[in-house]
Amino acid sequence: MQPTHTEKGTYKDALLPVEDRVGQLLSQMTIDEKIGQLVQPFGWEMFTKNIDHSISLTPECKEDLRHSRVGALYGTLRADPWTGVTLETGLSKTFAAKATNSLQHFQIMNSRLGIPLLFGEECSHGHMSIGATVFPVPLSAASAWHPELYQKMCRAIAAETRSQGGAVTYSPVLDIVKDPQWGRTEETFGEDPYLTTVYAKAAVNGLQGNDIRDHDSIVATLKHFVAYGSSEGGRNAAPVHMGPLELHSIDLPPFRAAVDAGALSVMAAYNEIDGVPCTSSAALLKDLLRKEWGFDGMVITDCGAMHMLAHGHNTAENEEDAAAQSLRAGVDMEMSGQLFRKSLKRALEQGRVTVHDLDSATGAVLRLKFHLGLFEKPYVDEDRAATIVGAKEHSDIAEQLAEEAIVLLKNEAATLPLSKNIKRVAVIGPNADHMYNQLGDYTSPQARDQITTVADGVKELLGAEHVTVAPGCRIQGDDRSGFATALKTASEAEAVVMVLGGSSARDFGEGTVDLATGASVVTDNPHNDMECGEGIDRSTLHLLGVQLELAKEVKALGKTLIVVFINGRPILEPWIDDNADAILEAWYPGQAGGRAIARILFGEISPSGRLPLTIPRSVGQLPNMYHQKRTRGKRYLELDLTPLYPFGFGLSYTTFSYGKLDLSASEMKAAGTVQATIDIKNTGQYKGKEVVQLYVTDVHASVTQPERLLKAFKKIELEPGETKTVTFDINSTHLELINAKGEHLLEPGRFVLTVGPNALEGSTAEVSVH
Repeated sequence: MQPTHTEKGTYKDALLPVEDRVGQLLSQMTIDEKIGQLVQPFGWEMFTKNIDHSISLTPECKEDLRHSRVGALYGTLRADPWTGVTLETGLSKTFAAKATNSLQHFQIMNSRLGIPLLFGEECSHGHMSIGATVFPVPLSAASAWHPELYQKMCRAIAAETRSQGGAVTYSPVLDIVKDPQWGRTEETFGEDPYLTTVYAKAAVNGLQGNDIRDHDSIVATLKHFVAYGSSEGGRNAAPVHMGPLELHSIDLPPFRAAVDAGALSVMAAYNEIDGVPCTSSAALLKDLLRKEWGFDGMVITDCGAMHMLAHGHNTAENEEDAAAQSLRAGVDMEMSGQLFRKSLKRALEQGRVTVHDLDSATGAVLRLKFHLGLFEKPYVDEDRAATIVGAKEHSDIAEQLAEEAIVLLKNEAATLPLSKNIKRVAVIGPNADHMYNQLGDYTSPQARDQITTVADGVKELLGAEHVTVAPGCRIQGDDRSGFATALKTASEAEAVVMVLGGSSARDFGEGTVDLATGASVVTDNPHNDMECGEGIDRSTLHLLGVQLELAKEVKALGKTLIVVFINGRPILEPWIDDNADAILEAWYPGQAGGRAIARILFGEISPSGRLPLTIPRSVGQLPNMYHQKRTRGKRYLELDLTPLYPFGFGLSYTTFSYGKLDLSASEMKAAGTVQATIDIKNTGQYKGKEVVQLYVTDVHASVTQPERLLKAFKKIELEPGETKTVTFDINSTHLELINAKGEHLLEPGRFVLTVGPNALEGSTAEVSVH
């Protein structure tokens, strides 16, 4: 039941301006209550589940809430091996809503001031709770080059999360990937600042909606602020070596755009930049974010980041110093909450921080709660969650996004699509029928019938009697006991689809697979194949285990080799690139990914995904983003710098021709515009979608620039033989550069516009700016 009245003229009065309510509430709070608002412990540890699916709060939880020692809870509904919450012990749908309501009710009814709790949840590619829709990971979503569809995905995630009580999500990840050996590559939108910026705005608009108080909206948290994807060697949380020019022109623009779009929360990154940890950087969190950009939301640490200041970065002498540095720098809440809880009051008593510092942080937390409307509507409708979480319309979005995100990298002699009249198809490989390997990191335990694997999808299309399945091997390890079965299966089939790649699946306790029979086996020591995800960084990008060996033996049978990669970062296998007849890159495509892959394999839809990052030929080429500077050099002794597949690349079952790029004028004033138009024709036999990409080259600039930068794109659909005219309105925002101070400057001179299907091809025209 929601509160039925408010106290007029007090902080409970919804008619008062938010700032007045914040000020009134702060004036009534004790130091301990203020510190409590900055503390966010792990929510799943605060209660136990009863047989009737109700919950019982732990004695420690009751004491914390009664004395206002907690302002927020992290991952209250999170379920995964890290939390230890399983399908059996976790709460799903209606019961999850009951749980958050129970916690909220106890807090409001038993604390002195009745300040509601803030429930923060993980929602990278779906709410990380039992029964929620599992969408494609962000890297996959970016491969669709369809931000409007991604915004619908975020809207669905917000609705599912808020229906169960969650009010904040720790996404989107706006890190620019510089080295895909980094395990969190899958959580990003790739290597390009413009593509990431477009998706950043779509995420904020989708998650927060038009009104953050709405029961379908949640707060977006931009992370990781900043340059977290640029770490040394692609190692998680390693130092970042970056000058202000690169920081302002490549890594900061997506954050700035998302702040301008109204994002209400930002997470400071673990890493340091040029010796200064982001968690204690007042230059980033106060001077830039708040003063220059006007951000008025809440800043939260990453989990354990404050501890790293004293035990890792060693820029703080002890935990009191770490807590004080973070608070002074502009941190408002600590995820996990341990240092603020233990040390902040002592830091205040020691004069390391002031009451003004504390009030500033507490005010930011309270302001967010007022904006969310939690004082007026602290509870959720417990029956509504059952109809919202995992709704069919959300599953449909997940499937459509997976379909549009799959990238066709190679299709020798029109190997694909396969005919549906085929008598037998062998689906082989460690990712052929492994549901968790298809879902990526930050995934909750799943019921098997909620996930469609590639084997499931092919069986749905052809009928189970036409499909044989064999894992052959695992992602990691040298176990070849499944080779004989896999090769026999392949030899008896007319077509072989090998589903290889990686895994971000943590140990969900689902047992292991007998490679010889393909049957599930219960064991005390299940085989964990995780080779990607948070904290799982690689020194190479080759396939692990004996996957490549299995592919070579299948090819030796004389069979057509169709490879489907399911993975969280690029895979570099020259043999497969040379010898496979067709290659699909699916990343982690989510719960409907197997169906989407099957529909593409058999031509129900034509692939339209395009790469959101460059795939190099060797890790020795890294970093190898398309937007590197002109001065990077030409080649190594062994090879040049050309990629295996360029940024923006992707094939279709049809072909497209690009006409001449025409400009409405060859000269432009600084405040003017020029129209760029080009005709795109479908010259093949299939209906298909093309991603038309506009790149800009600044011929001569005051500071060194990349050879070209993506500045716009449009995804269009064409029938066979159809031609469409695509128009881009070019203005100063397409041509300006960002300097080391973060200033946007349009310098006079010549600019080359290139419109094409990827970063290396296209039709060009030149415009001069006066």
